[in-house]
Amino acid sequence: MAVSEHVLEVNLDNFQEAVVELSRKVLVLVDFWAPWCAPCRALGPVLEKLAEEMGGAFVLAKVNSDENADLSRQYQVRGIPAVKAFKDGKVVDEFAGALPESAVRRFIEKNLPLPGDDLRVQALDAIAQGKAAEAEALLEQAISIHPGNDPARLALAHLAIQQGRHADAQAQIDAMSPTFQMENEVEGLKALLEFTEIARSAPSMTALEATIASEKGDLRAQAMYQRSLLLLLQGQEEAALDQLIEMVERHKNYQDGLARKTVLKIFALQGNRGPLVERYRSRLSRALH
Repeated sequence: MAVSEHVLEVNLDNFQEAVVELSRKVLVLVDFWAPWCAPCRALGPVLEKLAEEMGGAFVLAKVNSDENADLSRQYQVRGIPAVKAFKDGKVVDEFAGALPESAVRRFIEKNLPLPGDDLRVQALDAIAQGKAAEAEALLEQAISIHPGNDPARLALAHLAIQQGRHADAQAQIDAMSPTFQMENEVEGLKALLEFTEIARSAPSMTALEATIASEKGDLRAQAMYQRSLLLLLQGQEEAALDQLIEMVERHKNYQDGLARKTVLKIFALQGNRGPLVERYRSRLSRALH
């Protein structure tokens, strides 16, 4: 329900449309609050004032955490008020507590679209429609307008990987700011490049399975590792993680805990959230202890 043109009341039923999908077009700030929460009552009017003042630069989505416990759990809200900034369908920044207006303003300005970001959004639409060449041209144009547009570089790196141009993908990553390179999605992209390079020299799946069945020690561990990467690159994430968890159980110390480190990199590929990550995080913990 719209409180005003730039402020929405959101619940589980309309969250996907009003937050996730809308954030592909405009910055959306989600304010998790509750009526009994005094700091929420202090922060809420500040957010609403800035939403109106900035005239559509961002949309404020208000979520009553008491009435939407599932959303609070899904987005790991541990205390309120909690404000999460959504771009491109995912959380990109957040803060908790009732900050002063000046700090809230800085938080918003930091997350507003970069110059040329409308071209990046158009490029994402083109990618969804399978128009890779058009998307690439739009992304390069966005970067020419603002070389610091790291999200555009990230999209360009994804395109390069899909086309097998790994050196071009690495060049885009290297051109990103050091801070942005630490983002989960970039860490995942680095891992994907690393996995693809290793898998290039791996034996066939049949040969690896034969080695796993017949060998022991480091030879078996190496084959298990290579097999997990081949499975991952075939889109079989669960099978790859199953193999790595078994490797943790049987060859925990191989190459200084390589299996554990690889599982964590796969989590980064998944954005470090979601049912798959939660399930295998528990399994990894049990395997380690």
